[in-house]
Formats: sequence, structure tokens, C-alpha cells
Amino acid sequence: MSRLTTVLNLFRNGRTSDELEATGRKVMRRIKFGIVVAGCLVMLQSLLLVAGAWRNDRQIERNMGVAQAEVLSAGPRRSTIEFVTPDRVTYRPELGVLYPSELADGMRIYVEYDRNDPNLVRVQHRNAALAIIPAGSIAVVGWLVAGALLVGTKFIERRYVH
Repeated sequence: MSRLTTVLNLFRNGRTSDELEATGRKVMRRIKFGIVVAGCLVMLQSLLLVAGAWRNDRQIERNMGVAQAEVLSAGPRRSTIEFVTPDRVTYRPELGVLYPSELADGMRIYVEYDRNDPNLVRVQHRNAALAIIPAGSIAVVGWLVAGALLVGTKFIERRYVH
């Protein structure tokens, strides 16, 4: 039984019960772990952003319709459009149009939409590749911040935790 306890302590703490770490070191180790987990979550978020854009593109391409649309309000992250399908039904997608950069109010553009779900719309000839740079930037900045925090915790650990 004592052998099992020793193995469990080694797994849990990285040390045997005889060599338990000081409280300050445990706290610093947990803070470092939390910083790495946060960095991993930012990275996962970036990967999911690109994967979601790619999934939306595949869904549109499976059953694509093309229509002329008018930009009702334009913004760098969200633009509202209105378009009429060939069967004369007018749509104004709630979430706007995918890949809305460089649009202006009143512009007439061509859009590609999913005929099964006309609320899923993108500007014609734009795709998920446009999401790679912003997602990559988010991941890089996340890891730069995490790295700076890890260096800071190392400095604090050397200076104050013995």
C-alpha cells in the first residue's frame, strides 16, 4: 500500500512524499500551468475560427446559389446585406455576410449563398483563406503574452520564492 501511495504522490506532485515542495513553489507551478493552459485555449480558439470558416465555405459550396446583393450597412467585422434569390424571395441575413472587408454602404456586390440555408452568405470569390491571417495573429499574440507572463513568473519565482 505504501508503494501505491508513493507512486500516486510522484504522479500528483512529481516528487515523493518525503520531498514535498514548499507552498510557494506549488503556487508558482500552478500559475505557470494556468498560463500555458490559457495559451493553449487561445490557440484552440484560433484553430476553431479557421475550421468554422472552412466548414461554412464547404456548406455553401455543396448547394451554391449566386445573387446580386446590396450592402445596407458596412463595417470591418459585420456588414448587413439584402439579396433576392432567383425564385424572387428577399433575404436579409441576420448575421450579415461572411468576409465583409472592403465593403461600403450602397455597394452592389455578388454573393454566394447556401440554397438550403440562405442566411449563410459570403461575398463572391472570398473564402476561409481570409480567416487564416487574423486567426494566426491572435494565436501569435496569445503566445507572446503567455511567454511574457511565464518569464515574469520565473523572475518572481527566482526573486521571492526559495
